[in-house]
Amino acid sequence: MSVRIGIDLGGHTLTAALVSDARAGAPPEIARMETRTTPEGRGVVDIMDAMADIAARLAEGADVSFIGVAIPGMLDSDRRHSRRLPNFPAEWNDLDVPGALGEALAARHMAAGINIENDANCYALGEGRAGEAIGAENFVVFTMGTGIGCGIVTGGRLLTGAHGMAGEGGHLVVGGSAPCGCGGMGHSETLAAADGTSARALSKGLPADFSELWAMRENPDAGEVIETTLDAMARAIASVCHMLDPEMVIIGGGMSRAAGIKEALRERAIPYLSRPFKETLDLRISRLGNVAALYGAAGISLINP
Repeated sequence: MSVRIGIDLGGHTLTAALVSDARAGAPPEIARMETRTTPEGRGVVDIMDAMADIAARLAEGADVSFIGVAIPGMLDSDRRHSRRLPNFPAEWNDLDVPGALGEALAARHMAAGINIENDANCYALGEGRAGEAIGAENFVVFTMGTGIGCGIVTGGRLLTGAHGMAGEGGHLVVGGSAPCGCGGMGHSETLAAADGTSARALSKGLPADFSELWAMRENPDAGEVIETTLDAMARAIASVCHMLDPEMVIIGGGMSRAAGIKEALRERAIPYLSRPFKETLDLRISRLGNVAALYGAAGISLINP
C-alpha cells in the first residue's frame, strides 16, 4: 500500500510524518513522525535540504507516492508559488516551492508528487480527514496560537478564493483601531492571538504565558485581559457563522487546550448571533491538535485535486 508524507513547516520547528492512505471505513494513520528545529535564518536552500533529508528518512522501506507541505503564509491561486511568508526572508516571495523541493529530493535519488497549501488550511483538511470533522462537508477551523489561523471547507472542498487567499479569519475586522502586522487594523488576530494577549498581560505586570494567565483569570486584571481575547474570538466565530452557515466551528492551536475555553467562547459568541444561528452553533475543540496539519498536508491532492 502506498503512503504519503505530510510536512508542516514552522518558523521554529519542521515536522514531517509518514501517513498511510485511508482504508475503507477507516481514517488514515501516522506510521512515523520526525521533528527538527527549523534551520537558522530560514533560508530556502537550508530548509529545502532539511525537508528533503527528513522525507528521505521517512521514505526508507516505503512506497511514497506524494509529499504535501503546509506553508505558513500566502500562496498563489495555483498552489505552486509562495507569495509571502511573513516570518521568512524575502527569497521565499514568489518561490516555486514544489520545484525547489523536487530538486532537493532528486539530489537524494527520490521523486514524488509535491503539493503545497497554507498551514491553517492543512489543519482544517486534517480535521476533515482524521479528526473532529470526519463526515462533515461544511466547517471552519480557527487555530489560536501566536496568530489566528483559519481554514474553511465548504461542499467538501477547501475554500481558496479568486486569488488563493480566502479564509484569513485572523484578519476579520472585529472592532477598534489597533494596527495588525498585516497592515490593516482592528483585526481578530491583534486582540485574540497569543502575542496580543501576552502584550496586554505584560502591560499589567501579569505572566505572558497564556496557560498561566488563564489559570488566574479570576484575578480582575487577568480577567480583563482574557475577556478582550475571548470577545474578539467570539466576534470572529459569530461572523463566520453568519457568512458561511457551517456544520461546526472547530478551535485548535495551543490556546484551545485551556480547560473550559470552548464553553467560554460559546457563551460570548451567542449574543452576537442572530436567533436561527444561536440554535445551530456547534463549537468544538480540535481532536488532532498539532498533528492535524500533517494529516491535511499528506491529503492535499485527495481533497482538492
